[in-house]
Amino acid sequence: MYAVVDVGSKQAKVFEGRTVLVERIHALAGDEVSLRPVLFVDDDRVLARSDELARVTVRGEIVDEVKGTKVIGFRYKSKANERKHFGHRQKYTRVKITSIVAE
Repeated sequence: MYAVVDVGSKQAKVFEGRTVLVERIHALAGDEVSLRPVLFVDDDRVLARSDELARVTVRGEIVDEVKGTKVIGFRYKSKANERKHFGHRQKYTRVKITSIVAE
């Protein structure tokens, strides 16, 4: 059984035992989280209607926090001696999916 959940404006395909990277969740390692909304569930039958999906819960355990790769940006305006150099590293939370429960 697998499910598709919406986490941090991105969709992730999850199943029990899988570890996924999601945008940072403010919680400690070992805490249990519930990932909602669930967009799609494929069991022995497909659940795609909103009233069926409202009864599905995806639970996971936070493993740790990691940083993504560094993204470097550079802007300039020619003939004006104007340059700007910047970098960014996105923080992610690693979540291990413990259960997908359809109540």
